[in-house]
Amino acid sequence: MIGRRAFITLVGGAAALPMAAQAQQAQRMRRIGVLMDSVATDPVREVRVKAFTEQLRKLGWIEGQNVQIEYRWDNGDAALNRTFAVELVTLAPDVILSAGTQNLMALQRLSPPTPIVFIGVSDPLVQGFVTSMAHPGGNITGFANLEFTIGGKWLDLLKQMVPAIDHVAVMFNPETSPQSKFFMSSIESMAPRLSMSLAARPVHSVAEIEAAIADLAQKPNGGLVIPTDGFMAVRRKLLAETTTRYRVPLINGNVGSAAEGSLMSYCAEANDQFRQAGIYVDRILKGARPGDLPVQAPTKFTLSINLKTARELGIEVPLSLLLIAEEQIE
Repeated sequence: MIGRRAFITLVGGAAALPMAAQAQQAQRMRRIGVLMDSVATDPVREVRVKAFTEQLRKLGWIEGQNVQIEYRWDNGDAALNRTFAVELVTLAPDVILSAGTQNLMALQRLSPPTPIVFIGVSDPLVQGFVTSMAHPGGNITGFANLEFTIGGKWLDLLKQMVPAIDHVAVMFNPETSPQSKFFMSSIESMAPRLSMSLAARPVHSVAEIEAAIADLAQKPNGGLVIPTDGFMAVRRKLLAETTTRYRVPLINGNVGSAAEGSLMSYCAEANDQFRQAGIYVDRILKGARPGDLPVQAPTKFTLSINLKTARELGIEVPLSLLLIAEEQIE
Protein backbone atom coordinates (compact mmCIF):
# COMPACT_ATOMS: atom_id res chain seq x y z
CA MET A 1 0.00 0.00 0.00
CA ILE A 2 1.40 3.40 -1.04
CA GLY A 3 1.29 6.29 1.45
CA ARG A 4 -0.30 9.59 0.49
CA ARG A 5 3.05 11.46 0.37
CA ALA A 6 4.67 8.70 -1.69
CA PHE A 7 1.69 8.70 -4.07
CA ILE A 8 1.93 12.48 -4.60
CA THR A 9 5.67 12.20 -5.20
CA LEU A 10 5.14 9.38 -7.70
CA VAL A 11 2.40 11.21 -9.60
CA GLY A 12 4.29 14.51 -9.54
CA GLY A 13 7.40 12.83 -10.86
CA ALA A 14 5.47 11.15 -13.65
CA ALA A 15 3.86 14.44 -14.63
CA ALA A 16 7.24 16.12 -14.73
CA LEU A 17 8.72 13.53 -17.09
CA PRO A 18 7.04 14.79 -20.27
CA MET A 19 8.09 18.37 -19.44
CA ALA A 20 11.66 17.26 -18.90
CA ALA A 21 11.57 15.34 -22.15
CA GLN A 22 10.23 18.42 -23.93
CA ALA A 23 12.98 20.59 -22.47
CA GLN A 24 15.59 18.07 -23.54
CA GLN A 25 14.07 17.95 -27.02
CA ALA A 26 14.05 21.76 -27.27
CA GLN A 27 17.71 21.91 -26.35
CA ARG A 28 18.88 19.16 -28.69
CA MET A 29 21.59 20.23 -31.11
CA ARG A 30 20.19 21.36 -34.46
CA ARG A 31 22.27 21.59 -37.61
CA ILE A 32 22.25 24.29 -40.30
CA GLY A 33 24.11 23.91 -43.59
CA VAL A 34 25.35 27.10 -45.29
CA LEU A 35 26.52 27.07 -48.91
CA MET A 36 28.11 30.41 -49.86
CA ASP A 37 29.01 31.58 -53.38
CA SER A 38 32.31 33.19 -52.50
CA VAL A 39 35.49 32.85 -50.42
CA ALA A 40 35.44 32.88 -46.62
CA THR A 41 37.68 35.97 -46.49
CA ASP A 42 35.44 38.10 -48.74
CA PRO A 43 34.54 41.12 -46.56
CA VAL A 44 31.15 41.53 -48.25
CA ARG A 45 30.20 37.93 -47.45
CA GLU A 46 31.64 38.17 -43.93
CA VAL A 47 29.24 41.02 -43.17
CA ARG A 48 26.32 39.01 -44.53
CA VAL A 49 27.13 35.87 -42.57
CA LYS A 50 27.48 37.98 -39.43
CA ALA A 51 24.01 39.48 -40.02
CA PHE A 52 22.63 35.94 -40.35
CA THR A 53 24.29 34.50 -37.23
CA GLU A 54 23.53 37.57 -35.09
CA GLN A 55 19.85 37.26 -35.96
CA LEU A 56 19.91 33.57 -35.02
CA ARG A 57 21.52 34.48 -31.71
CA LYS A 58 18.78 37.03 -30.99
CA LEU A 59 16.25 34.27 -31.56
CA GLY A 60 17.97 31.96 -29.09
CA TRP A 61 20.15 29.85 -31.41
CA ILE A 62 23.65 29.83 -29.96
CA GLU A 63 26.33 28.16 -32.05
CA GLY A 64 27.93 25.32 -30.11
CA GLN A 65 25.09 25.19 -27.58
CA ASN A 66 21.89 24.34 -29.42
CA VAL A 67 22.89 24.78 -33.06
CA GLN A 68 25.79 23.69 -35.21
CA ILE A 69 26.48 25.55 -38.48
CA GLU A 70 28.31 23.77 -41.28
CA TYR A 71 29.80 26.29 -43.75
CA ARG A 72 30.95 25.58 -47.27
CA TRP A 73 32.45 28.31 -49.47
CA ASP A 74 32.55 27.47 -53.17
CA ASN A 75 35.06 30.22 -54.14
CA GLY A 76 33.00 31.02 -57.23
CA ASP A 77 33.90 27.58 -58.60
CA ALA A 78 31.20 25.51 -60.35
CA ALA A 79 32.85 22.17 -59.53
CA LEU A 80 33.17 23.08 -55.84
CA ASN A 81 29.54 24.15 -55.53
CA ARG A 82 28.42 20.76 -56.83
CA THR A 83 30.80 18.95 -54.47
CA PHE A 84 29.78 20.99 -51.45
CA ALA A 85 26.08 20.64 -52.26
CA VAL A 86 26.48 16.87 -52.03
CA GLU A 87 28.46 17.19 -48.78
CA LEU A 88 25.82 19.32 -47.10
CA VAL A 89 22.91 17.15 -48.20
CA THR A 90 24.78 14.06 -46.96
CA LEU A 91 25.13 15.68 -43.52
CA ALA A 92 21.30 15.78 -43.37
CA PRO A 93 21.01 19.20 -41.68
CA ASP A 94 17.69 20.51 -40.42
CA VAL A 95 17.81 23.36 -42.94
CA ILE A 96 20.21 24.71 -45.60
CA LEU A 97 20.94 28.36 -46.35
CA SER A 98 22.04 28.68 -49.98
CA ALA A 99 23.58 31.81 -51.56
CA GLY A 100 23.45 32.32 -55.31
CA THR A 101 21.66 30.73 -58.25
CA GLN A 102 24.37 28.17 -59.03
CA ASN A 103 24.36 26.83 -55.46
CA LEU A 104 20.57 26.56 -55.34
CA MET A 105 20.62 24.81 -58.70
CA ALA A 106 23.23 22.31 -57.45
CA LEU A 107 21.11 21.58 -54.37
CA GLN A 108 17.87 21.31 -56.31
CA ARG A 109 19.38 18.70 -58.65
CA LEU A 110 19.90 16.46 -55.61
CA SER A 111 16.19 16.69 -54.68
CA PRO A 112 16.88 16.66 -50.93
CA PRO A 113 14.01 16.58 -48.42
CA THR A 114 15.90 19.22 -46.42
CA PRO A 115 14.25 22.66 -46.25
CA ILE A 116 16.23 25.26 -48.22
CA VAL A 117 16.29 29.04 -47.69
CA PHE A 118 17.97 30.83 -50.60
CA ILE A 119 19.59 34.24 -50.84
CA GLY A 120 20.77 36.17 -53.91
CA VAL A 121 18.73 34.35 -56.54
CA SER A 122 17.43 36.51 -59.37
CA ASP A 123 13.74 36.08 -60.19
CA PRO A 124 13.29 32.56 -58.73
CA LEU A 125 9.86 32.27 -60.33
CA VAL A 126 11.20 32.76 -63.86
CA GLN A 127 14.04 30.34 -63.16
CA GLY A 128 11.59 27.70 -61.97
CA PHE A 129 12.79 27.33 -58.37
CA VAL A 130 9.34 28.14 -56.98
CA THR A 131 5.82 27.98 -58.37
CA SER A 132 4.65 31.16 -56.66
CA MET A 133 6.28 34.03 -54.81
CA ALA A 134 3.47 34.21 -52.24
CA HIS A 135 3.14 30.43 -51.81
CA PRO A 136 6.36 28.83 -53.09
CA GLY A 137 5.32 25.30 -52.17
CA GLY A 138 7.76 22.42 -51.84
CA ASN A 139 10.81 22.71 -49.61
CA ILE A 140 12.34 25.92 -51.03
CA THR A 141 11.79 29.57 -50.11
CA GLY A 142 13.95 32.62 -49.61
CA PHE A 143 14.94 36.06 -50.78
CA ALA A 144 15.11 37.14 -54.40
CA ASN A 145 17.97 39.29 -55.63
CA LEU A 146 17.07 41.08 -58.86
CA GLU A 147 14.49 41.04 -61.61
CA PHE A 148 16.03 40.35 -64.99
CA THR A 149 14.82 43.69 -66.35
CA ILE A 150 17.65 45.28 -64.39
CA GLY A 151 19.94 44.30 -67.28
CA GLY A 152 18.54 47.21 -69.26
CA LYS A 153 19.13 49.50 -66.28
CA TRP A 154 22.84 48.56 -66.18
CA LEU A 155 23.16 49.48 -69.84
CA ASP A 156 21.30 52.76 -69.41
CA LEU A 157 23.47 53.82 -66.44
CA LEU A 158 26.63 53.07 -68.41
CA LYS A 159 25.36 55.17 -71.31
CA GLN A 160 24.53 58.03 -68.96
CA MET A 161 28.04 57.86 -67.53
CA VAL A 162 29.75 57.78 -70.95
CA PRO A 163 27.37 58.94 -73.72
CA ALA A 164 29.95 58.13 -76.43
CA ILE A 165 29.76 54.39 -75.74
CA ASP A 166 28.43 52.61 -78.82
CA HIS A 167 29.33 48.96 -78.23
CA VAL A 168 29.14 46.87 -75.10
CA ALA A 169 30.24 43.40 -74.02
CA VAL A 170 28.40 41.41 -71.36
CA MET A 171 30.88 39.13 -69.58
CA PHE A 172 29.91 36.16 -67.40
CA ASN A 173 30.85 32.60 -66.59
CA PRO A 174 28.00 30.37 -67.85
CA GLU A 175 28.73 27.74 -65.20
CA THR A 176 28.52 30.11 -62.22
CA SER A 177 25.97 32.52 -63.67
CA PRO A 178 23.30 30.42 -65.40
CA GLN A 179 20.95 33.35 -64.84
CA SER A 180 22.95 35.58 -67.22
CA LYS A 181 20.98 34.32 -70.22
CA PHE A 182 17.91 35.99 -68.70
CA PHE A 183 19.77 39.25 -68.08
CA MET A 184 20.94 39.17 -71.70
CA SER A 185 17.33 39.33 -72.93
CA SER A 186 16.67 42.67 -71.22
CA ILE A 187 20.08 44.03 -72.24
CA GLU A 188 19.43 43.05 -75.85
CA SER A 189 16.08 44.83 -75.73
CA MET A 190 17.65 48.03 -74.42
CA ALA A 191 20.76 48.17 -76.65
CA PRO A 192 19.05 49.38 -79.88
CA ARG A 193 17.26 52.14 -77.97
CA LEU A 194 20.63 53.43 -76.82
CA SER A 195 22.24 53.01 -80.25
CA MET A 196 24.61 50.33 -78.99
CA SER A 197 25.81 47.09 -80.47
CA LEU A 198 26.08 44.17 -78.07
CA ALA A 199 28.15 41.02 -77.65
CA ALA A 200 28.02 38.25 -75.04
CA ARG A 201 31.49 37.28 -73.78
CA PRO A 202 31.34 34.03 -71.80
CA VAL A 203 34.57 33.28 -69.92
CA HIS A 204 35.78 30.40 -67.75
CA SER A 205 39.18 31.54 -66.46
CA VAL A 206 41.21 34.56 -65.41
CA ALA A 207 43.18 34.41 -68.66
CA GLU A 208 39.95 34.60 -70.67
CA ILE A 209 38.85 37.66 -68.66
CA GLU A 210 41.91 39.69 -69.66
CA ALA A 211 41.76 38.49 -73.27
CA ALA A 212 38.12 39.55 -73.56
CA ILE A 213 38.77 42.99 -72.06
CA ALA A 214 41.83 43.51 -74.28
CA ASP A 215 39.75 42.59 -77.33
CA LEU A 216 36.98 44.98 -76.29
CA ALA A 217 39.50 47.80 -75.87
CA GLN A 218 40.81 47.49 -79.43
CA LYS A 219 37.88 49.55 -80.65
CA PRO A 220 37.17 52.92 -78.97
CA ASN A 221 33.94 53.78 -77.17
CA GLY A 222 33.38 50.34 -75.71
CA GLY A 223 31.90 49.43 -72.34
CA LEU A 224 31.54 46.34 -70.18
CA VAL A 225 28.62 44.94 -68.16
CA ILE A 226 29.11 42.23 -65.52
CA PRO A 227 25.88 40.54 -64.32
CA THR A 228 25.57 38.80 -60.96
CA ASP A 229 28.03 35.92 -61.00
CA GLY A 230 29.87 34.10 -58.20
CA PHE A 231 32.97 33.65 -60.37
CA MET A 232 33.05 37.36 -61.22
CA ALA A 233 32.20 38.46 -57.67
CA VAL A 234 35.30 36.72 -56.34
CA ARG A 235 37.35 38.59 -58.97
CA ARG A 236 35.95 42.08 -58.44
CA LYS A 237 39.37 43.61 -57.87
CA LEU A 238 40.91 41.91 -60.89
CA LEU A 239 38.06 43.15 -63.10
CA ALA A 240 38.44 46.68 -61.77
CA GLU A 241 42.19 46.77 -62.27
CA THR A 242 42.06 45.23 -65.75
CA THR A 243 39.29 47.48 -67.09
CA THR A 244 41.03 50.56 -65.69
CA ARG A 245 44.32 49.51 -67.30
CA TYR A 246 42.61 49.02 -70.66
CA ARG A 247 40.49 52.15 -70.12
CA VAL A 248 37.16 50.33 -70.47
CA PRO A 249 34.20 51.75 -68.49
CA LEU A 250 32.63 49.00 -66.37
CA ILE A 251 29.33 48.60 -64.56
CA ASN A 252 29.21 45.57 -62.26
CA GLY A 253 26.10 43.96 -60.80
CA ASN A 254 27.99 42.38 -57.88
CA VAL A 255 28.01 44.06 -54.47
CA GLY A 256 31.31 45.63 -53.43
CA SER A 257 32.57 46.11 -56.98
CA ALA A 258 32.84 49.90 -56.94
CA ALA A 259 34.63 49.75 -53.60
CA GLU A 260 37.18 47.47 -55.27
CA GLY A 261 37.73 49.97 -58.10
CA SER A 262 35.03 49.33 -60.72
CA LEU A 263 33.71 52.53 -62.26
CA MET A 264 30.14 51.74 -61.25
CA SER A 265 28.00 49.11 -59.58
CA TYR A 266 24.25 48.83 -59.32
CA CYS A 267 22.85 46.01 -57.23
CA ALA A 268 20.38 44.98 -54.57
CA GLU A 269 21.23 45.39 -50.89
CA ALA A 270 21.38 41.90 -49.39
CA ASN A 271 22.70 42.40 -45.84
CA ASP A 272 19.20 42.83 -44.43
CA GLN A 273 18.01 39.81 -46.39
CA PHE A 274 20.62 37.67 -44.62
CA ARG A 275 19.24 38.95 -41.31
CA GLN A 276 15.72 38.05 -42.44
CA ALA A 277 17.01 34.64 -43.57
CA GLY A 278 17.88 34.07 -39.91
CA ILE A 279 14.21 34.62 -39.09
CA TYR A 280 13.10 32.15 -41.76
CA VAL A 281 15.60 29.54 -40.56
CA ASP A 282 14.35 30.01 -37.00
CA ARG A 283 10.75 29.50 -38.09
CA ILE A 284 11.65 26.35 -40.02
CA LEU A 285 13.59 24.95 -37.05
CA LYS A 286 10.45 25.54 -34.99
CA GLY A 287 8.26 23.62 -37.42
CA ALA A 288 7.23 26.01 -40.21
CA ARG A 289 7.10 24.61 -43.74
CA PRO A 290 9.26 26.52 -46.26
CA GLY A 291 6.52 26.28 -48.87
CA ASP A 292 4.28 28.39 -46.62
CA LEU A 293 6.86 31.21 -46.25
CA PRO A 294 6.59 33.75 -49.08
CA VAL A 295 9.59 34.56 -51.24
CA GLN A 296 10.61 38.14 -50.52
CA ALA A 297 11.93 40.65 -53.06
CA PRO A 298 14.67 43.23 -52.43
CA THR A 299 13.55 46.65 -51.24
CA LYS A 300 16.76 48.64 -51.68
CA PHE A 301 19.09 49.11 -54.65
CA THR A 302 22.41 50.90 -54.49
CA LEU A 303 24.18 52.84 -57.23
CA SER A 304 27.86 53.23 -56.37
CA ILE A 305 30.34 55.33 -58.35
CA ASN A 306 34.10 55.24 -57.91
CA LEU A 307 35.21 58.83 -58.49
CA LYS A 308 38.91 57.92 -58.40
CA THR A 309 38.43 55.41 -61.21
CA ALA A 310 36.40 57.96 -63.18
CA ARG A 311 39.30 60.41 -62.99
CA GLU A 312 41.78 57.73 -64.09
CA LEU A 313 39.56 57.00 -67.09
CA GLY A 314 39.20 60.70 -67.88
CA ILE A 315 35.45 60.62 -67.26
CA GLU A 316 33.60 63.59 -65.83
CA VAL A 317 30.74 62.06 -63.86
CA PRO A 318 27.44 63.73 -64.84
CA LEU A 319 25.71 65.65 -62.07
CA SER A 320 22.53 63.67 -62.76
CA LEU A 321 24.30 60.46 -61.68
CA LEU A 322 26.01 62.07 -58.71
CA LEU A 323 22.63 63.17 -57.41
CA ILE A 324 21.16 59.65 -57.46
CA ALA A 325 24.25 57.69 -56.39
CA GLU A 326 23.94 56.27 -52.86
CA GLU A 327 27.72 55.83 -52.70
CA GLN A 328 30.46 58.05 -54.07
CA ILE A 329 33.81 56.41 -53.51
CA GLU A 330 37.05 58.39 -53.52
